Amino acid sequence: MTIAGAMIAAALSVRIVSPVADGYVSGATMLRAQVEPADAPVIVSFFVDGRQVCSVAKAPYECEWYAGRAIVEHRIRVVAAGADGTEARAVATIGTKGLGYAESVEVDLVEVTVTVTDGGSKYVMGLPQKAFRVFEDGRPQTITHFASENVGLDLVLAVDISGSMRDSMPTMKTAVREFLTAVSSRDRVTLLGFNDTIFPLARKATDPAERVMAVDRLACWGNTALYDVIATGINLLGRETGRKAMVVFTDGEDMGSHTSLADVERRLEASDVTLYVIGEGRALKVDALRERMDRLARSTGGVRTSSSPASSSSGTVSPSLSGSR
Repeated sequence: MTIAGAMIAAALSVRIVSPVADGYVSGATMLRAQVEPADAPVIVSFFVDGRQVCSVAKAPYECEWYAGRAIVEHRIRVVAAGADGTEARAVATIGTKGLGYAESVEVDLVEVTVTVTDGGSKYVMGLPQKAFRVFEDGRPQTITHFASENVGLDLVLAVDISGSMRDSMPTMKTAVREFLTAVSSRDRVTLLGFNDTIFPLARKATDPAERVMAVDRLACWGNTALYDVIATGINLLGRETGRKAMVVFTDGEDMGSHTSLADVERRLEASDVTLYVIGEGRALKVDALRERMDRLARSTGGVRTSSSPASSSSGTVSPSLSGSR
């Protein structure tokens, strides 16, 4: 071992950032680790309950893991090992908790974000509180706090890069680039690529050039885990306040998710995320796929459309992402 290698081995450390120790996990879960020194040449491997889930050779050190529907105990172990032949090695381990009962939560305040247009593309500004009525299950609710302002958007954009998208990829890349370029630099965009695995490409990017650059690296392979990526988007946006939306470019045919359609529908309905699905490839031709995408999007106040206006009766989704819920 060289002197430099010995110094790295002595200083190397790793810690598990997500999930947190003694937390509760279920469904699609992000495993995330942090290595010090940050530039250490290492391969980080994730193990859950003694089985290897994935290995990552460069930062960010993270991968998606399906924890199952039930909330049970898990042992998560991360090993950072030298990637350049050195004997550098660091290990971190945490445990998560299980639940033997169903939790219930009493909610005192629910945030409802509203975008108002004139039926076309123009926004209606300056409406007073008395112009709004909120109902739950047909019963009027009291509006306790009201603010009229142009709120920035937290957006998760997921791009289907499965093998079935190969023929549609050039057209879809063009549509995604145009969409990302048009999104305001004030809005924060997390870009995900997905097949049967989910790949973070850009995190809360506000620079249009950074957003577009990430799209150029996309290539097609693998199956489609559509429901898993929607569940991941809900998890990412659930930590934020304010306007939240998710846009998915896909052919709509799920072939590899651990999350079921019923599960993702329940999670969408329980969240305040508005979902927009942009149909590509087979989604433009197969009625069952279009109907399924309509079903997912409309339950959140979003729409199903396509990147080609002539291919969808819904038209195109503009970067304003207007919708109601």
